[in-house]
Amino acid sequence: MPRDASELARRLARDAEAVCRHYLSKGRRQGRYWTVGDVRNTPGRSMFVRLSGPEAGPGAAGRWTDAASSEHGDLLDVIRESCGLVEFRDVAEEARRFLALPRAEAASEPRPPAPQGSPEAARRLWAMAKPLAGTLAEAYLHGRGIAAVNHAGALRFHPRCYYRPDEHAPTETWPAMIAAVTDLSGAITGVHRTWLASDGSGKAPIDTPRRAMGGLLGHAVRFGAVGDVLAAGEGVETMLSLRSALPAMPMASALSASHLSALELPAGLRRLYLARDNDTAGDTAVAALTERVEAAGVETLVLSPQLGDFNEDLLAFGLDAVRASVRIQLAPNDVVRFMRRRMARTG
Repeated sequence: MPRDASELARRLARDAEAVCRHYLSKGRRQGRYWTVGDVRNTPGRSMFVRLSGPEAGPGAAGRWTDAASSEHGDLLDVIRESCGLVEFRDVAEEARRFLALPRAEAASEPRPPAPQGSPEAARRLWAMAKPLAGTLAEAYLHGRGIAAVNHAGALRFHPRCYYRPDEHAPTETWPAMIAAVTDLSGAITGVHRTWLASDGSGKAPIDTPRRAMGGLLGHAVRFGAVGDVLAAGEGVETMLSLRSALPAMPMASALSASHLSALELPAGLRRLYLARDNDTAGDTAVAALTERVEAAGVETLVLSPQLGDFNEDLLAFGLDAVRASVRIQLAPNDVVRFMRRRMARTG
């Protein structure tokens, strides 16, 4: 019985037209393709699904592309998006139901599902997202005073990302900034979503505009390749604001105070800068991580904002003031290493 995504996708691809007729019922067949408005079953013709048949090459059947949005994927993505599903286990169960396969057998020692969602679902959402340049997410970051060029490929944009207030509420769609959560090897273990207003002017007017899913503990959203120095903190925007002042320094966003205290650090790290949030939770996380890191022989220095966090500082005081504030908190050789050319350009 298939249990992994690739095998389910292959089985669906054998009957690609039947899948399309069921989940993309507002489209129609045109030659070797099924055409429809988009993967959410909107009427139209911009999305093309390659149908199965002798003329389709290996792995081609079931693949689709939306010419309007540049989204692409396979038939599991069709099921996820058209049904408004979030968790991969729900997508897989729906695929098994369509294929008339038995339900997945429980493991001998089953684990309860993680509340953030599965790493598989996170990786699929990341694959569905598009590059940040020219999107509402880039406009949102500019509105927060952040230059998006400093994200080092860790951010993407999804134009219609599902949001569900709770399991009983209807699904909504909002544009979203997607951040990749990775382990020390660079493998994606989760994603962080920031849902945005329809014009990118701020966060979406919903109860929880920020949520993470997948494997988070110990991992982070990472900006730049880590050497012997790293700056770590909580929020994505906090760390991008600090990176605006220190664009050459590698940084990591652990997404919350509790996850910051559990952050896994790379071998060879010599000095860790902790960008604290100016609250009790931030102080607790910094203290816990400092104790653990210094026990491993890594020097720890704390970077403190003047207000609640470095994004608040950036918006209130401007980039030059943040640079000046951070400069006096760095080790002297790191000023030379990470700020000299930047400071020379700004006088």
